[in-house]
Amino acid sequence: MTDRPLLTLISMLEKIAAALDRQDYETAAQLIQAALQKSPKHPLVQIYLARLHEATGNPEEAESLYRKSLQETVNAKIALQARQGLQRLEEMAEARRQQAIDEATADPSSSDLGFLVLEPVSGEARPQVLQSFARIMKLDPYLVRMQFPSRGWQLYRTGAMWELEMYGQELRKGGVPVRWATIAQIEQIQVFRVSYFESVSPQITVVCQNDADQLGALNFNWSEVTQRVQGRLPIFERVVDLDAHRKLQRKTKTQDYAQIYDLHLPRKNCILRLCDLSYQFQEGIIIESTDESSASVGPNTARINWNSLLGFLNQQLPQIPLVADFTTFGETTLDHRVPLSRLRSHIDIPRKAETHWDPAFHLYSALAFLKQAEGS
Repeated sequence: MTDRPLLTLISMLEKIAAALDRQDYETAAQLIQAALQKSPKHPLVQIYLARLHEATGNPEEAESLYRKSLQETVNAKIALQARQGLQRLEEMAEARRQQAIDEATADPSSSDLGFLVLEPVSGEARPQVLQSFARIMKLDPYLVRMQFPSRGWQLYRTGAMWELEMYGQELRKGGVPVRWATIAQIEQIQVFRVSYFESVSPQITVVCQNDADQLGALNFNWSEVTQRVQGRLPIFERVVDLDAHRKLQRKTKTQDYAQIYDLHLPRKNCILRLCDLSYQFQEGIIIESTDESSASVGPNTARINWNSLLGFLNQQLPQIPLVADFTTFGETTLDHRVPLSRLRSHIDIPRKAETHWDPAFHLYSALAFLKQAEGS
């Protein structure tokens, strides 16, 4: 004698299949919910649930269920349905990608050079984010685990903006924290290189240079500063050294670092950029140091002056966010030296040869500026 509960489940599965075939997803959802209560692990119930997610615009959930069914089932028909479902999802993703390409390339600015940056993910959210990233970018999950940032931003890709934005939108939908910007967007931010503070009361006045290297004055209030960005840039020198065979050889080494400190003023759409190598400490207001060694003279004087200046700024802006993990980001930009060379750095460091580190810092600061402006 046939078991009545089994007959009831078979009848329910037939009704679910019929509802899915006629695209009656509301009825299918109700029947699947009832079937899950009766037999939550039944392989066909899981397949139909995946089909429902697939049909109602939840490809991530559908893919997860199809793959789980493939791993767990020994039934050839169930496995075939799971593979067919995955194939349909791939075709749908490719169609969406092609539509995005067509829409993006219709925009004249779509060919502009852009930068795509990954933001770090750690903790409990990391496995799901890495899974989405590997699926969307069609990468090996093991390599993704090794390479996806857990701290600090990573310059992941550069190229035509239409392609970067297409991937960026898809990654965001998958829960991957990512941002992008074009050179044109970055160049819309004005950068003034500060020579010195002329006054700080009742209003702050800085003497600075604009893009055309013209010297002028800019007035602002501390309340206009919404973000600070700090970093250091390597200073390279050609030196003579001994190799392993005690022979002389010339090589480039990092001999020192230049200190950079940006103040973001979004209401004026500008960045005030200070650099310890170009700031004129003997002009304008003199910042007194609390360091007893400030009375000394010699090679440490510039460092003392810079630290005193930063101490003063930090005292004026104690609650303003400080973005200060540039070195981690800079180390990810080595493979993008050519596109970075097209970005003006707005940094006055005397160099014997160009380096990608200078435009990398400007990109880092500009991305932070744009992120805060977007409120994300």
